[in-house]
Amino acid sequence: METIHQQLPGIDAQSAAPQIEGGKLVLIDIREPDERAREWIPGSVAIPLSAWKSADLTPYLDKGVVLHCRSGNRTMINAPLFVEAGFASAAFLEGGIEGWKDAGLPVTRNKKAPLEIMRQVQIIAGSFAFAGGLAGYLADPIYALIPAFVGAGLLMAGVTGWCGMARMLRHMPWNKQASA
Repeated sequence: METIHQQLPGIDAQSAAPQIEGGKLVLIDIREPDERAREWIPGSVAIPLSAWKSADLTPYLDKGVVLHCRSGNRTMINAPLFVEAGFASAAFLEGGIEGWKDAGLPVTRNKKAPLEIMRQVQIIAGSFAFAGGLAGYLADPIYALIPAFVGAGLLMAGVTGWCGMARMLRHMPWNKQASA
């Protein structure tokens, strides 16, 4: 992964903030809309990774950009995609938005926005697995099929990249506002 890191240099939040504020750098948030709905860095531009290839990057090509996700990992993994975009210069925000917050820099929060979809999946899957395991232990071993079913679903999601529970949750009424 070191070669990817070399393709897209990192910049820490303390160094990036004054340049972003001064207009020397543009901060691009590559997180998905459901992630950004709850918390974002003021002044950042939202270009989700899922829409990257179809996004109009023209306004940013002659500028220096700093790309960020939640922790920096997703940005580094996709570094070749960002390097190929042809920005005047590009870097990734070390630590992502979490590093930004750790540096004491401001974020805008919308506490009314729903949790991001993957956290909802984790909460529901974990609840089913825990309840099924407990019921299997305390009541009847047949309930052990519940965590087995949840585990199979998570395994398939990891192998295929398709999560049925996440797709279902995107259509729930409380998540409609995050995708709008």
